[in-house]
Amino acid sequence: MRLTIRLGLGAAVIAAVAAFNAATALVAQAPAPARAAHVVFVTGDDEYRSEITMPMIAAILEQRYGVRASIAYAKPIPQTKDNIEGLEALDSADLLVLFTRFRALPDDQLNRILTYVDSGKPVVGLRTSTHAFLYPDGSPHHALNDSFSRDLFGQKWVTHHGNTSSTTVAVHAAHAAHPILRGVEPFAARSWLYHVAPLSGGPSTILLDGTSVNSRLTAKADQFPPVQPVAWTRAHKGARVFFTTLGHPADFAQPSMRRLLVNGILWALGRDVPTGGADAAPVEPYTAPDSFDLSKVP
Repeated sequence: MRLTIRLGLGAAVIAAVAAFNAATALVAQAPAPARAAHVVFVTGDDEYRSEITMPMIAAILEQRYGVRASIAYAKPIPQTKDNIEGLEALDSADLLVLFTRFRALPDDQLNRILTYVDSGKPVVGLRTSTHAFLYPDGSPHHALNDSFSRDLFGQKWVTHHGNTSSTTVAVHAAHAAHPILRGVEPFAARSWLYHVAPLSGGPSTILLDGTSVNSRLTAKADQFPPVQPVAWTRAHKGARVFFTTLGHPADFAQPSMRRLLVNGILWALGRDVPTGGADAAPVEPYTAPDSFDLSKVP
């Protein structure tokens, strides 16, 4: 009887060890939880209040789409041209959202942006990022004033249709089924129309057209047509790029404008865009802030 008991206990121990090993193996083989996508917003436009509008978009992404967001700010004030704090977040970024204007950053800060862009990761850009940098003559970075935005987004700063005009936005019929346009309805934007056509640097897919209202360039309509692309996609170093020339703070009071940008971010990340478009309602009530004196700057 004792021998039988000992054998039984031995078998039980062996079975328990085998079960533990099997369970451990299952745990080891189980997929790790997906890492939240890290989206870095780089602000510093001193004109369109990106330091307010981009955190609003970041909060939507964090609360509703499981995104981890970081925001880099021009310091000590948005008008500071030569300092953006928080750019080290780009070292672990999965997506850069750029909304800057006429910056002249020191080499260490500039190189963080250029390293990210050259890495072949996706980028989303807004409005004044067609003129993201403004380095003086003689600077080794002077060429970036035009080449950075032209090569990355498809156009540099050219001109716009007037400080007192606004833009009516329509879906581009040829690409109305694009995921970024899900739930985006035509709307009147406060942003005046930028002249960007023809886009350069490789093929682009135009998603939205805009028509200038009360253009100051009416006499030059043959050179600067009053209908221009205002949102498009393209590729840069194999990565997805989405750009829109919209971005006035009042535009973000429009559900379609918020949805356009959130859809564009999800698309650039390779995420599925919901059938009816992203839920882009502000997490906190949003009131468009006053912009700076827009009559004195392009």
